[in-house]
Amino acid sequence: MDQALLSDSSRVLAGILFLSLVTVETGGLYLVRVVTGRAGTTPFQEKFARAGHAHAGVLLVLALVCLVFVDQTDLTGAWEWLARAGVAVAALLMPGGFFFSSMGAGRERPNRLIALVFAGAVLLALSLATLGVGLLVAV
Repeated sequence: MDQALLSDSSRVLAGILFLSLVTVETGGLYLVRVVTGRAGTTPFQEKFARAGHAHAGVLLVLALVCLVFVDQTDLTGAWEWLARAGVAVAALLMPGGFFFSSMGAGRERPNRLIALVFAGAVLLALSLATLGVGLLVAV
């Protein structure tokens, strides 16, 4: 093969993302405790634990997929960073928002850290749009 499938930047980030998926797997053990009633959570906290766990796994896998495509664009600078790493950062912000906004004994409503979910959603949309446009205009 003449050309590497991934740039060095994408390869390194992919390694980090694969290791991060192991943390999602171990987080699944906590989720088992939640859904079996052994974690002492409210129904609200159970819903947010499920949402946080699901978003973490799906967004990390999506971030891995994006790495293959960003190397096929002509993006540079901040645009390249946004397309390459934005989904990965959103994979931290969104689940973090679900988890941190629901922490605390007996919590029934999210605290102000729910803003992380919305910040992650904006970053996710911008990253995917940047990558999509980058692919459409690539030479």
